[in-house]
Amino acid sequence: MSKVSIIGVGAVGTSCAYCLAQKGLVNEIVLLDIKPGIAEGRALDMRQAAAIQRFDTNVVGVTDDYTVTAHSDIVVVTS
Repeated sequence: MSKVSIIGVGAVGTSCAYCLAQKGLVNEIVLLDIKPGIAEGRALDMRQAAAIQRFDTNVVGVTDDYTVTAHSDIVVVTS
């Protein structure tokens, strides 16, 4: 599996993304939220934790841009 998009990055969406990243189950995770800066901040937190947690999953955060979710293998909607 290569790409998972998570719509809504509250507690559930963030936890889901972090678990997927840690386990190395996907190559890319897209976090999307309607609140400006939230998804980007959560993605940055996960990328910074990658060195300590030893995973190389690419985590991307976007605000209200659904085009980034194109070609996702799975879409998780938590909002």
